[in-house]
Amino acid sequence: MSGHGHSVRTAWFHCFAGTAGDMTMASLIHAGASLTDVAAIVGGLPLDGYVLSAEPVLRCGVAATHALVAVHHDHGDPEHGNHGDHDHGEGHAPHRPYREIRALLERADLPDRVRVRALATFALLAEVEGQMHRMPADEVEFHEVGSVDAIVDVVGTCAALEVLGIDRIVCSPIAVGHGTVRAAHGVLPNPAPAVVELLARRHVPSRGIDDPRELATPTGVALMVALADSFGPMPSMLVESIGYGAGTADIPGRPNVVQVVVGAEVSSRAATGRDGSGQPVQAFEANVDDVSGEVLAHAIAALLAAGAHDAWATPIVMKKGRPAHTVHALCDPARAAEVAAVLVRETGSLGVRGSLIERWPQQRSQRTIEVHGHPVRIKYAEATIKVEHDDALAVAAATGLPLRTVLADAGAIAAREL
Repeated sequence: MSGHGHSVRTAWFHCFAGTAGDMTMASLIHAGASLTDVAAIVGGLPLDGYVLSAEPVLRCGVAATHALVAVHHDHGDPEHGNHGDHDHGEGHAPHRPYREIRALLERADLPDRVRVRALATFALLAEVEGQMHRMPADEVEFHEVGSVDAIVDVVGTCAALEVLGIDRIVCSPIAVGHGTVRAAHGVLPNPAPAVVELLARRHVPSRGIDDPRELATPTGVALMVALADSFGPMPSMLVESIGYGAGTADIPGRPNVVQVVVGAEVSSRAATGRDGSGQPVQAFEANVDDVSGEVLAHAIAALLAAGAHDAWATPIVMKKGRPAHTVHALCDPARAAEVAAVLVRETGSLGVRGSLIERWPQQRSQRTIEVHGHPVRIKYAEATIKVEHDDALAVAAATGLPLRTVLADAGAIAAREL
């Protein structure tokens, strides 16, 4: 592909019928990730008593792959996991605290990127569950998500991404059902509270469809929220393979599958003068000369809350020498209408201007470390370590330590764990 410039291996997940962990893993296997290679990587986990397999199936006439994790307990009876059937059930799997799963992943013999992605997924789940149950993330007891099949689903998905050499992940809006679902804590609204909170973490686009099943499971949604670089329509790419990961049920009128499209996003150096993926982004800006600094600060916060990649203000001088500001925002094109509406509403501007541009974000990964007994998220990029400011602020408030001390300690711990 040298004639097209630099390419980035990308997987776009189309979650038009929802998502689940095993469906995501199965879609990647169907797209070309060798089950033997995936199983070999998952075999680096210090876990026994399970068998990972995959079988060809049809879902509403669409050829797909169904992944199976059969778990055998000490008494010899096999227990099958959720397998994307959109029904948690109460189950009989033992509870596992997040700290135990984190330790399991940290001592496992896994490729670095597989470990980082799996840790990020479970850290996100622990943070969400901790917030919901008002407890520290380390004290969270996972029920369904802590079972062997769920751990294999998460690590298997990360392993399949590695086998395919995926550098960048994009996800469509995620479909959810309605009504109620049964979980370990009883009957819960559908989508489940954990799913809704996960979607809110990154303002993930989603849509409800008229189906009482649990279309989106916490494990499936956590994988997308933790690992996706962006959300929206399929990016411009040279398609190499397509996979369909099946849920257990064959639903009339709609294929019960997660679709993945694997290929190379290409940015022409001749057209852009740059190397990189050339991610398309919508740029908005508006000039305002009649708002206070407090309103500007709130507008920027509101734009970020609406899903903007970035938002900021620059001082300018308008006609007749009036001091003013330009408020800027960058967002995924799929969120353009929402972000533009927030810009108008919060600044009172009579209009906005915009253009479609490209950006070259640096490849990054995220993991959670412990600082003075509290979880702190760290972003890793080439030669760069970024401490999540809000997490460091929470540690400072909880411990009474100066923020600068927490930031320095977190940076030092993160550097040692590279």
